[in-house]
Amino acid sequence: MFADSVYIGRRHALREKLGSGLALIMGSVDAPINFAHNVHPFRQDSTFSYFFGLNRPGLAAFIDADRGEDVMFGDESGLDDEIWLGNLATLADQCAAVAVSVVKPYAALQEVIAEAVRRGRDVHFLPPYRAETTLELSRLLGYRPNEIGIRASADLVRAVVSLREIKSEVEIAEIESALSIADEMHRTAMRLTKAGVVEREVVAGMRQVLGRNGMLEAYQPVFTKRGEILHNFNYNLRLEHGDLVVNDSGATSTMGYASDVTRTLPVSGRFSPRQRDLYELLLRVQAAGIDAIRPGVPFVDIHRFAVLRMVEGMAEMGFFRGDPLEVVSSGAYAICFPHGLGHQLGLDVHDMESFGEDRVGYDNQFQRSQLFGMCSLRMAKCLNAGMVLTVEPGIYFIPTLIRRWSVERRHEQFIVYERFKNYLDFGGMRIEDEVLVTTNGARIMGPGTPKTIAEVESAMTS
Repeated sequence: MFADSVYIGRRHALREKLGSGLALIMGSVDAPINFAHNVHPFRQDSTFSYFFGLNRPGLAAFIDADRGEDVMFGDESGLDDEIWLGNLATLADQCAAVAVSVVKPYAALQEVIAEAVRRGRDVHFLPPYRAETTLELSRLLGYRPNEIGIRASADLVRAVVSLREIKSEVEIAEIESALSIADEMHRTAMRLTKAGVVEREVVAGMRQVLGRNGMLEAYQPVFTKRGEILHNFNYNLRLEHGDLVVNDSGATSTMGYASDVTRTLPVSGRFSPRQRDLYELLLRVQAAGIDAIRPGVPFVDIHRFAVLRMVEGMAEMGFFRGDPLEVVSSGAYAICFPHGLGHQLGLDVHDMESFGEDRVGYDNQFQRSQLFGMCSLRMAKCLNAGMVLTVEPGIYFIPTLIRRWSVERRHEQFIVYERFKNYLDFGGMRIEDEVLVTTNGARIMGPGTPKTIAEVESAMTS
């Protein structure tokens, strides 16, 4: 965990933003795989971790905006816990390390909530993303389970988002740590990727890197030669000469901060001419998007700018025709780029999206588009210094989409369908890095995972 001053400062800032009432912050409980004592690796709720830093199941806490105090609710370990899990630090000692001096049994939580309600105090809570948390909030607050989501506190969500989306120096260091392991994972994948290898063998090599470093995946990796399937979690295909592989993989730091890196690899060790042309364009598109990042700029404008660069380049290759600006505004570009340019990253790989994308990536100034492709943009609002976000353009040739739009003659004034149909066997490609928004621009984070054609080909043949 961080120094206690970090957690003190975060809780103080939340009290100031919230103004009044009790902020109820629920921790996570163990998630069984198939019976109660066979559980998934424990992952603390990110907001609980942000304010309290305790990686222990079965906790909840109040941050009291009126009285300026913090109260932890949880139970000390018993004899059975010590027999099966070892001699654990006491909850009181763990709380002391994060400057929480008031610790009560978990069973006391319901009466404390009831007393607050009797006194007419607001009890703020966040929208839950686990069924167990929904049911527990229902029991504690007396609402029906299907009411919990709509009764979650918009004020608390706004306060937490405003705090968590600006990363401190210690958080940036944690993300850099996670990126250093992601870099090792990707370099390992580059060495292992070759004709005759089954995808899962490369995934196993990356997971070995995680195991050696005592870290976990930030998300289920995408490693596939069917790169046109944006989140393909099957690893059963044998790699062949001429294939392209999309590798979207990341690690978490020891403090739970994520990394999210994507590279595209030629199985032959060298990009073919048609792969090379599109890959060089994709590199230019990503660089243009990163260069456009600075505080105060709406991320939706950066997305459109990157898309415009992509359309201009693909028009030169014969994929689009007409005014590139009209191609972008019509949404025709989404035939090969149907997702957004990026998302925020921190304790969650898609940071805070458990609150809802619109509550994190949009605000009163920006509303989500209904246009295909644009509707998948996870963030549109203006950027601020200290935000960490991904920039991840992609070019995909999705047979189902190309054929359907062609039959419908959708955007036929802009899309050269015969050209797209010549690439139905191409697959897809994506390039992704983490970017820190600085006071006057942006900085690519991490140690520099091979990305240029020369770097990727060298790493694959070294």
